[in-house]
Formats: sequence, C-alpha cells, structure tokens
Amino acid sequence: MRSVASIAVGAGFLFVTLAMFVQGVLPSVIPESRTRQVTRAVRTDLGDLKWVRYDASDYTATERRGRAVYIREGCWYCHSQYVRPVAGEDFRWGPVSEAGEYAYDLPHLLGTRRIGPDLTRVGGKYSDDWHYAHFWDPRLALPESIMPRFPWLFDRLAVPLSVEGGSPRLVPTPELRRYFTFAPNRPILLFPNDAGLTFVRPPPDDGFPLDGTPVLDLRGSGARGPRLAAASATPAAAVVLVVPTREAVALVRYLQKLGMNRGAWREGFEPQSVTVSAMTIPRTQDLVERGKDAYADHCQGCHGARGDGNGPAATFLFPRPRDFTAAVFKFRSTPSGSLPTDGDLFRTVTRGVRWTAMPTWHEIPEKERLGVIVYIKSFSKRWEEEPAETIVALPSPPKATPELVARGKELYTRAKCWECHGESGKGDGPSAARLSDDNELPSRPTDFTRGQFKGGSSVADVFRAITTGLDGTPMPSYADSLSIDARWAIAYYVLAFSAWADPLTGDKLHLPAAAKAALNERPAGHPRAALDPARLEASVAGAARRRVYPGISE
Repeated sequence: MRSVASIAVGAGFLFVTLAMFVQGVLPSVIPESRTRQVTRAVRTDLGDLKWVRYDASDYTATERRGRAVYIREGCWYCHSQYVRPVAGEDFRWGPVSEAGEYAYDLPHLLGTRRIGPDLTRVGGKYSDDWHYAHFWDPRLALPESIMPRFPWLFDRLAVPLSVEGGSPRLVPTPELRRYFTFAPNRPILLFPNDAGLTFVRPPPDDGFPLDGTPVLDLRGSGARGPRLAAASATPAAAVVLVVPTREAVALVRYLQKLGMNRGAWREGFEPQSVTVSAMTIPRTQDLVERGKDAYADHCQGCHGARGDGNGPAATFLFPRPRDFTAAVFKFRSTPSGSLPTDGDLFRTVTRGVRWTAMPTWHEIPEKERLGVIVYIKSFSKRWEEEPAETIVALPSPPKATPELVARGKELYTRAKCWECHGESGKGDGPSAARLSDDNELPSRPTDFTRGQFKGGSSVADVFRAITTGLDGTPMPSYADSLSIDARWAIAYYVLAFSAWADPLTGDKLHLPAAAKAALNERPAGHPRAALDPARLEASVAGAARRRVYPGISE
C-alpha cells in the first residue's frame, strides 16, 4: 500500500508540474504570446482593400473605463470575445481572432458560452444610438432579446410641458438646464416615442450641457403629435428625458473599439457583399408570412408596426429609421426619383447601412430576407402604381492610377463636392450645417475619411451613388452634369480620403512609403497573405512565412 501511495503522490506531482509547464511556461515561449501585431485591412490610395501586419492600439482612457463597466455588469457572462477557426465562424462574425488583438486585455474576456452573440467584431456594426437603445431596453430594438435592461446607466428627467403657439414645449427647469444651455437660434431636436420617452444624445466630447435649446419634433409622428399636444395642457403632463451617463458613454466607446484593430475588414467581408441588382422576388403567400414574422422580430422596433419609421426605439436613433410608407429610398441602381429594384433592397438588408442603427443582416436566413423585402413593399401603394424602372447600367471601372486620382481631386473641387463634404472629406463643408432632407430634418454629409460608406464602399458603389443620387437627401444625381470618366475619377478620389486610415478614428496609420508602394502593387487580399513591412524583402507576393514555434513556420 505504501508503494501505491508513493506512486500516486509521484504521479500527482508529475502531472501538476506538467500542467504548470504546458499552461505557464510553454505559452511564454510562443512568439505570438508576446506580440501586439495583427493583420489589418487597409484601403490603399488606389482604392483597393489590402491586408498588412500592424501593431494593435491600446484602449483610450474612456474605452478602458467602458471595459471596466462591461466587466462589472457581467456582460462577459453571456458574450464571448473570440472568433474561432471552426464551424464557419469567420463567415458569421468576421476574421478569426489573432493573439495580438488581446495584447491589452487584462483580464482576458474570451468566454466559452454564447447566450448572446460573440462581440469580437461588434465595433462599427451598429451606431452608438443603437447601443444606447439596446442598453435602455433591449426589446425596443430586438423584441425577442433575453438581455436584461440597464436603466441605471442613464439619467432620467420628467420634464413638464407647456403650450406655445399650439405646440408642446419643454419647461426650462433647473434640472433641464444641466443638460442644455438654451442658447437661442440653436434648436436641438428631440423625438418622443408613443410613451413620451425622449432620448438626449450625448455630445462627442461627453461634455454637457449641450449648446442649444431642446425642441420636441413631432413631424411624421402621426396621431402621437396631437395626443402629446393635448396632454401638455394639463399641469401634470411631462415627457421623460433619457440621458446616458458617463459610464454608458464609456461602455459604448469600448464596444465600438472591439474588432477595430483589424481595420476595414468589414468592407471586404464576403458574406455581406451583394452585387446583384437585377432581381425580382415573387410575391407568394409563403414569403409574405415569413417576411411579416421576420419584420416583427428584427425590424419593427425601429421602423414601427406601420412601417412609418416611428418604432419604439426610434427616439434613440439618428438618422431616423426609413419610412416605408413614403417608399423613398437612397440606395438604388435605378434613376433618381424612381423605386429601387428588389436586388437593391436585398443588398441594403444584407449589407446594412454603415454607422447607422441599420446593421448587416447576413446572418438571417436568405428566405427571411427575401420575405422582408416583399412585406415592406406592402406599406406603400407606390409599388403597385409605378412601373419598374430600367437599371442604370454601370460600366466597368477603369484601372486606378495616381493620375486618375489626381484628376478626381480637380473634379471634386470643380463640381463643388467640397461645399458639403469639405475639402478634407470630413463632411464639414461650409454648407454642411444647413443641409436638410425631404422631411426637413438635418442631413449630415458623409465623412469620407473613415471609409464607411452607407451604400457600399467599392469604387462601383461610390460611382453608383454619384450617378443615381440619394433620393430624399440633398445629394443629387450627377448623371447629366458629369461624364462617365469624370464620375469614375471622383469616385476613386473619394475612396482616397480613407487611404491608410483607421475606420474608427479616421487617423492615418504610420506605414513606411515602401510598404504603401508594395501594397499598391502586390496581392494581399487575405489575412494569410498580409504584407509585413518589417520583412518586406521576404514578402514575395504576400507569401511570407511567419515563425509560430521555434523551428516551426506557417
């Protein structure tokens, strides 16, 4: 018995030592355990998406504070942060995770359970506004969500109403003045929902008060406007303002950071890339029923049960959700003023609309997406009364050259694109602050420097937007005023604004000139073929081999 006990003790010591070696010592030998490098998708100055090895960036102070809130609130209990190289996860979430992405994560939040979706690649998928709505009440945006509410991340103010000129107005109480300066001639639009809940968007620098006067905007609110106006005549009438706290702002900043060390990967993500426009979806009863159910599950929270863009979450969102009853759509392959094709709608639903509350829906089964398109067409009679328009033919793009981009810069100035989008492409031109859409709501010009284009970020997508215009917005069609060659040149120049830039911040990456030249010339269209600037000479056509273990390469 003594010999058996000795063997058991010896075996136990051996296995404990082996576990310490395998889990403690061996990982420190692996080069990738000490790396900060990741493969990052970047746009070149000729408009191509290429992959390059680049150091991951640390969290800002605000993002780190948000990470602490994420941990404190137990978000990691249900959400993992690791895209595994199995089961097609890279087709669902995005590129497989790399060690360098976690260089600044202490403790790691990889997770094993997925009661909620993986969040490794959530940055840029949703707008800040969508996240605020989701934290206030997840079922506002996603009725089927089982996530709990986090109302303690918001300040709530019950503000009494008065009537001036037949319209309800907020009474400027001392509590309200903490959030607004009430500066004259500077209206700040607020959009109450049916319950009187009204979201107040935090300023970019997270510094209250907002410089302006809060104005309740009831345009397009249907019966809600008269009800709210009538209720404001009673002394007890009030709306509830919801204001994100600093913790909520920090948490959203942290979520927007996740996955963004991999750069502009989403712009080349194959599962959400749809190029077809010539598509006709049959209106069958099966598709209508599927579409109605899918709309209730995924769309109704923002677009509303009536399809008018006034769902319960709409108070949080800007730009406002699309009003399907008007049937005016921005992203089309048809002439200005006409209805889009079914293929256009399918592309928008699948890809989403960057930096808005409209995410990519490529994870939803294709038949449900087709059904949603059939169903939303039932909200407007335009689809029955107007004939289908011919698709505007898009010629093949010319080969990108520095000379073509330079000509695009000249034409950008001559066509006065800078008046709205700014000389540096930040969307801050002299006319930007005065622009409004067909509903007289503010319309923000696109910031080109981040490369996050709402209707698609390929040169063909930009060319199509210039050609057909964006209906309902100040962006007109240039099909008659600019030649085809001029439109291609401007499209390439527009993409060049986001060359070598971080899509989260718009800041330029610090890449050597030799690496930029090599990326313009060499095929590096996949993370495994990423160019390593430090080993440029060895990177032959993107086929460089990295050392993984001592004596073992890829």
